[in-house]
Amino acid sequence: MPRRICVVVTARPSYSRIKTALSAIQEHPDLELQLVIAGSALLDRYGNAVDFIEKDGFPIAAKVFMVLEGENPTTMAKTTGLGVMELTNVFYNLKPDAVITIADRFETIATSIAAAYQNIPLVHMQGGEVTGSIDEKVRHANTKLADLHLVCSEDARERVIKLGEDPAKVLNTGCPSIDLAKQVLHNSSLDFDPVEKYGGVGVQLDWKSGYIVVMQHPVTTEYKEAKLQILETLRAIRDLNYPAFWFWPNVDAGSDGTSNGIRSFREMENPRNIHFFKNMEPDDFLKLLKNARALVGNSSAGLRECSFLGTPVVNIGNRQNRRLRANNVTDVPHDRQLIYEEVEKAIAHDNYKSSDIYGDGDSGKRIADILSSEKLTFSKTITY
Repeated sequence: MPRRICVVVTARPSYSRIKTALSAIQEHPDLELQLVIAGSALLDRYGNAVDFIEKDGFPIAAKVFMVLEGENPTTMAKTTGLGVMELTNVFYNLKPDAVITIADRFETIATSIAAAYQNIPLVHMQGGEVTGSIDEKVRHANTKLADLHLVCSEDARERVIKLGEDPAKVLNTGCPSIDLAKQVLHNSSLDFDPVEKYGGVGVQLDWKSGYIVVMQHPVTTEYKEAKLQILETLRAIRDLNYPAFWFWPNVDAGSDGTSNGIRSFREMENPRNIHFFKNMEPDDFLKLLKNARALVGNSSAGLRECSFLGTPVVNIGNRQNRRLRANNVTDVPHDRQLIYEEVEKAIAHDNYKSSDIYGDGDSGKRIADILSSEKLTFSKTITY
């Protein structure tokens, strides 16, 4: 009988981080995929990922609506609590042989608690990394609740082992998002019009001679400064007067301030070089990154996928503090002039050599093979 593997996707970026593993699990003769979509991945204002997921041929076993409005630390805590309650029922009904929780978003710990407390083997993907924000606390908490660890780098593997986990249960599979990046690495041009395909808001850009991508999320430990921080970036990009495709922030505490900053800037300044999007299919987003002159902001995509693609990155602020990075990344504070100067340099720079620090592009199959063969346990007790 195939092993039932329940994967919980709680946000739009998590889907791209797991997509090739979902395909490999679905295609593996000894595995059965149970896909649960929850959190902001279900909400249109944060780029509803469900349409893309179903279009890619993944049936959804359950949907969990759990996000409370407010975008502050209190609603983050309440959203997570609601997630524990709802996911507990989902796992009770689906009866999976293992549950996968992904990375470090604040609500992912709800998946871990709901599985671990019901003695369901828990698999944590992308543990062992560091960032210094609430994400790092959640990531390491997921690690301690998990029974099997599928990490993305040797650096992360060593850190998980230092946290006290059994080395035999900590496996470096690489990141599945790099599988997608590998598929587009040698694509010489952007084969779709972003505005024509995805709509969005803003002026029609003359982007074919070059463009940048901007993706800046709030920092949960600095959520009160979110609006001021996004305005520094907005002004720098406007002053640059270079075509920019800008993506909406995620649902973390402070996203209301980030969103308000973007809306007020659009209304008052009417920037003529920026077009805003909510979401894109993972493959299209990576094509957009590969062909961009630079990625600007604080998305982990700059450190992960762009390291493999070789796209120059201007990383702003502390959100990715201490995360493993390749030579394509330049760090700057939330300062309009410094952002302007570094983005200008990035645009003039050629693409960097591809780096495999987060994987070699074959993670999905590797993960499915491990899930089909590894002994699944829900106890850390060592028997002598």
